[in-house]
Formats: sequence, structure tokens, C-alpha cells
Amino acid sequence: MADKGEESRRATPAATTSADPSAVPSAAPAGPAAEPPVPPARPLDSIDRDILRILQTDGRASIRSVAERVHVSRANAYARINRLVEDGVIRGFGARVDHERAGQGASAYITLKIVQNSWRTVREQLQALPGATHIALVSGDFDVLLLVHTPDNRALRELVLTRIQSIPEVLSTRTLLVFEETDLGPRPDRPAELA
Repeated sequence: MADKGEESRRATPAATTSADPSAVPSAAPAGPAAEPPVPPARPLDSIDRDILRILQTDGRASIRSVAERVHVSRANAYARINRLVEDGVIRGFGARVDHERAGQGASAYITLKIVQNSWRTVREQLQALPGATHIALVSGDFDVLLLVHTPDNRALRELVLTRIQSIPEVLSTRTLLVFEETDLGPRPDRPAELA
């Protein structure tokens, strides 16, 4: 989908599904609230890395299963997972979703150029968009890369032309339709993920 000849510009002053709660400890919910300072994470050892691999592959793994697979006690596994959550290494637990089968048949990457120093304001507004699944501040020809999933192209058009382009700090957008995507999440056949 092209946005008014591939690139649209507006005059603006120039000046950036939860797993079973009994399976593993829950992480604090993410949201647009002010971000408290996060203390530096403690160093990870090989057991911590193994736990992360297991939970990335199966976020519903029970504490008992994790403990058995990394050869530690359940109490040790539970304490390690809690520490990984507290340190912000584990940001949450979720499911990898097939968006098309879940009724989100249109996907797109949207690039945005934004007013300098407006990243936090723009990020907060983008987080509130329906179907927004990934937001990144990047370097290069644009400032922000946004991945969205919508029910269809009409909803995608509405999202871009009405919601995103109405954000005052957004100078321009460009929409790149996704024709096919493959989730490259962690898999047991890729053991070097966290080495």
C-alpha cells in the first residue's frame, strides 16, 4: 500500500497472550507509563542461558520441567527465573501467533519520519494503536519502524491515513505490505541462540 505516491509529508515544525500463570512467574506488564530506571542485569551463567532457551521455545514450560532439563532443584529454577524477570532479562511470557489464522490478514511494516526529540511521545501513541506488534527507533532514512497486523487492507489504510498520520510529530510515512512472513523464534534446532 502506497501512502500518497509512496511517501506522504505534512508541514510540521522541524526541530523520535499470556502463558499459564502457574507455569512460571509473571513479568510486570508493559505499558506507556513512565519507565523506572532498570538496574544493570547480573551476569548470566550457562544454566541461566539454558533456562532462557527453554522458555523462549516453550513459554508454558513448568518450573518442574525447566528444573529437570537444566539439572537444578525446582526452588533453584524458580529463583533463577524470578531473578531473570526482576533484572528485566525476561520481559514477559507470550504466545507466537499466526496472525492470518487469528483474523489479522493484512500485515505491514510502516516507516515513519518524526520530529526530532519526539520519540517518547510518538512511541506512546504508537503503542496504543490496534494491531501494533513491534516498534523500533532506528537510524537511516527514517526514524521509526512499526510492524502492524490488521484484519484487512481497509483497516490498514484507516490505521495509516487516519490514526498514524494524525499524530502531530509524524512528518511522513511509508507503508510496506507483507506478502508472507516466517517467525524465526528460538527453536531447539538452533542451539547457539544465547551462547
